Amino acid sequence: MQRIAGASGSHGRSGAAPRAAVGWSRDDADPGTPTSARNGPAEPVEAPLQAPLEARLDEPGAAPPIVETPERTRPRSKLAAYVALTKPRIIELLLVTTVPTMILAQEGLPPLWLMAATVLGGTLAAGGANAVNMYVDRDIDRLMRRTVGRPLVTGEVTPRQALSFAVALEVAAFAWLWVVVNLLSAVLGLAACLFYVFVYTMWLKRSSTSNIVIGGAAGAVPVLVGWAAVQGSLAWTPVVLFAVIFFWTPPHFWALAIKYRDDYAAAEVPMLPVVAGLHRTALQIVGYTVVLWALTLLVVPVAGMGWLYTATALVSGAVFFGLAVLLLRAAPPRQPKLAMRVFSWSITYLMVLFAALAADQLVRSGF
Repeated sequence: MQRIAGASGSHGRSGAAPRAAVGWSRDDADPGTPTSARNGPAEPVEAPLQAPLEARLDEPGAAPPIVETPERTRPRSKLAAYVALTKPRIIELLLVTTVPTMILAQEGLPPLWLMAATVLGGTLAAGGANAVNMYVDRDIDRLMRRTVGRPLVTGEVTPRQALSFAVALEVAAFAWLWVVVNLLSAVLGLAACLFYVFVYTMWLKRSSTSNIVIGGAAGAVPVLVGWAAVQGSLAWTPVVLFAVIFFWTPPHFWALAIKYRDDYAAAEVPMLPVVAGLHRTALQIVGYTVVLWALTLLVVPVAGMGWLYTATALVSGAVFFGLAVLLLRAAPPRQPKLAMRVFSWSITYLMVLFAALAADQLVRSGF
């Protein structure tokens, strides 16, 4: 696995390896920003490295400490622990895009039973994928303050229980969508899960700064599922909407990764802010936001949208772009706080954009 400069033994664990060259040069770093996630020297070409993560976890008496947080100490029922495995907040965000796409595909309001069935199937599929993600990432989750409250870290759920639960959800999702909705929606839901688990979680997340760029494709599949549920086929409109979500994901997630840069460095996960620095990450956020803005406007001619969606896409995209530029121009000490403003707005932005998509279609169809 690639190494991250500065993700070294400032965590009080034994097993540090000899000094070795890191995989990124000083030209890739953010000028004036230390590559160390803690207190290391600024932008070193070489840095002391920890032993591989697996080796550190296996060393007798060298298990990484679990940081006590209010989230971890809060009592939680077994049912709540299983629900937490599915990452319900992420599911909510994904499904925000499904129903509006179904309304667009129907050119009006689809049957309520079909919307409910599709949302349920999508919830099961996304929940299963997220549970597998927690199963695979349980070693690095215990190293990050943001994730130490997850059920597999706290011991509320065993790895075997989590994996069995995840597989059961995926089987149920595929069967439900196939029987109640249609086969295409079931296949798309399963494909998203497999991509998220094998391409993002097991391969890219720990090996490449492109992890969230490519892996974000899994989160864009719900629009395809929603369209397929209504039409039984795909068309250019859902493809463009897929691209909208695909290009929305990196600036959304990189903003969060700026805030939790130290966490990812400690777990040796090569997220862009850790490897490339804050300035280059902010520059990438601006670039992806521009492309995203253009794609949301491309929806207008492709889907035949009216003034309501067009105005919303113009204004909300301008706000997103403005916040991204502020993040780019901010001094390094202010960037984490501004990054969370970008992250928060990105969530609101997606909800507003797809709400306008649905409202525009319903107004034009005379609903």
